[in-house]
Amino acid sequence: MKLNIGSTDRIIRIMLGIAIGYFAYSTVIETSWVQVLLYVIAAILVITALIGNCPLYSIFKINTCKIKE
Repeated sequence: MKLNIGSTDRIIRIMLGIAIGYFAYSTVIETSWVQVLLYVIAAILVITALIGNCPLYSIFKINTCKIKE
């Protein structure tokens, strides 16, 4: 699996994932589809940052990683 997410992109994804997850956790909305959607988005952001590969980047041929494999 090729890396296509650079270090700056990873940091931003992790920070956004944590912020969105915290917002979903602390919101006054009871368990609803919006809260579940926010958890899913947060999880996707953190997971893609940890593995270093984003499927959408692959589809659109975007590469923010400076390392050539």
